[in-house]
Amino acid sequence: MSQHPAAGTAVRLRDASIGYGDVPIVSRVDLTVRYGEALAVLGSNGSGKTTLARGLLGLAPVLGGEVELLGAPVGRLRERGRVGYVPQRHTVSGAVPATVREVVAVGRLARLGLFRRLGAADRAAVGEAVAAVGLADRMEEPVASLSGGQQRRVLVARALAAQPELLIMDEPTAGVDAASQDALAAVLARVSATGTTLLVVTHETGPLSGVLTRAVVVDHGRIRYDGPLAGADAAAGPGRHDHCGPPAEPAGTGYRLDQPTVTTGSRGSR
Repeated sequence: MSQHPAAGTAVRLRDASIGYGDVPIVSRVDLTVRYGEALAVLGSNGSGKTTLARGLLGLAPVLGGEVELLGAPVGRLRERGRVGYVPQRHTVSGAVPATVREVVAVGRLARLGLFRRLGAADRAAVGEAVAAVGLADRMEEPVASLSGGQQRRVLVARALAAQPELLIMDEPTAGVDAASQDALAAVLARVSATGTTLLVVTHETGPLSGVLTRAVVVDHGRIRYDGPLAGADAAAGPGRHDHCGPPAEPAGTGYRLDQPTVTTGSRGSR
């Protein structure tokens, strides 16, 4: 992963409104995330936290204000591989069977483009990403044979394979067991230590409390709190982490195994 000066800005929102159609879900938000920070985005269901993340990824339109990622307006970043994304999806599933290696190799498309073969450096990046999530011994196994928690780690490896400078994750610990949550926390600690900026959307930070150091609490489309992670629960107030709030945000499309695959050479050479 790339290293960056502490003074650099990875994410900047100025008076930003993000929503769907002409309806803002996030309204007039200001937020700055510096390179190397590990930020939790907290809030109840429907609070706007997922819409905020989707706005950064260009998956929800910016209706007003400014949103910048890695120094470029959202949607205009030329090197897409600089931003990794793990969607809010508990498992990897699909009609097309694929091995762990094949799924993770798809993450290199952001660096290569659709029609280029993986070279030696790309194959090394895929191997490093799989090893980083603790699945090196499962490289050639079908993803469908893995547990839900292991499949979540495959999705993390897919994002890491592009060697991103910014990694955005939506509810990465939801629906997986405690052992898988601990394994993911260890992965993210290593990723953060390399200087990669983390932005993690979650409804509870317990499993990642040793990794995430700063939090913002989104409430009814506004940032209610921005400060150390330790103060987030008190700032949210009683009842703020329940299922109240505005209408539910549209779900993301997530990752599908029928997306483009990558040619890595003959199976015998793997």
